[in-house]
Amino acid sequence: MNRRSFLHSATGAAALGLAGCLGDGGGTDSTATPANGSTPDPTASPNDEPPTSSPTASPTATPEGPGGVYVQSFRETMVMPGTATAGDYRFALLVAVPHRFWTVSLTERSVTAIRDGDDVHLMAAVWDPETRTVLPDSNLSVEIARDGDLVSQEVIYPMLSQRMGFHYGANFGLDGDGTYTARISVGGVSARTTGAFADRFGDGERADISFEWSKQVREQLKTEQLDEAGKRGALAPMEMGELPQPRAPEPDDLPGTVLGTGRSDDAKLVATGLPADAASRFTDGDPYLAVSARTPYNRLVLPAMGLSATVTRGGETVFEGDLRRTLDPDLGYHYGTALAEAPQSGDEITVSVTTPPQLARHEGYERAFLQMEPATITA
Repeated sequence: MNRRSFLHSATGAAALGLAGCLGDGGGTDSTATPANGSTPDPTASPNDEPPTSSPTASPTATPEGPGGVYVQSFRETMVMPGTATAGDYRFALLVAVPHRFWTVSLTERSVTAIRDGDDVHLMAAVWDPETRTVLPDSNLSVEIARDGDLVSQEVIYPMLSQRMGFHYGANFGLDGDGTYTARISVGGVSARTTGAFADRFGDGERADISFEWSKQVREQLKTEQLDEAGKRGALAPMEMGELPQPRAPEPDDLPGTVLGTGRSDDAKLVATGLPADAASRFTDGDPYLAVSARTPYNRLVLPAMGLSATVTRGGETVFEGDLRRTLDPDLGYHYGTALAEAPQSGDEITVSVTTPPQLARHEGYERAFLQMEPATITA
């Protein structure tokens, strides 16, 4: 097996066989450049065979390595039992072996260890079926029942992982083999919605997805340790059939004028300006400033942040204020504000992180996006 392929952008993935066992593949986005200036290996093979090791939980020790984003120490397969639609929402349910993860409260992180009795790491995703846009800030919860009786009702966290990107997840215990029902409830998107998303995703909905827990399913849930663990980089997100990847738009695909990209504790902050005549869905006749926050590899969206911006021109402050969480079909999930006048060439835009991403993190992201210094972009 060519382990260098874990550092390549391609993913050899598909929904396979019984219960939707998901394949897997590569690593970092081949267009990204690590912070140390090196370039991912362009000769790496784009595909690997599925791992054949026995199912095992993720490791108990974080690999040594640099701060910021690093290659996680294992690669896992997952099972996607099914999807469902309710109202404006499309849901998916996925299961994997139990995972250790870190919860975040402001700038502090706490590890959630794998407990006795944890059978699965249960994941849920929610998106707009019309545009295939993943919906952060959607206030998700999950209950697991069997034969109508509640089996497990854990707190399910908004999470960030290298294989799934933004999703909701937690470890759950089950009550032996059998058929279970996961009831996924969404409370509505709390971010502002604009454009074709205006007046959508405000209502709560719920959907039931059944799944089997059996020896046959457990045999599909595998992990494999990686030699590249701890190095700068990230595994590429899996291709998961109809499940969309939560990627931010390429800078060239953003509307308006891209003003530049800043960096803060490994997060990329892409600033975009829209003139007044193109910003009517955001403002009352004013220009618009948008900041798209994403991971340094693979452009995974970083939601649940607090951002503010200061615009200076010739040493004088011409704008200072907070940026609002916004979900737009063209700009994607971003942070934005109206400006009195459009940014000019030479303006300095300082983006300050008032609250880092309030997301639980899987291994590979728990060292990043916490101690976030201001980033200055020159237009």
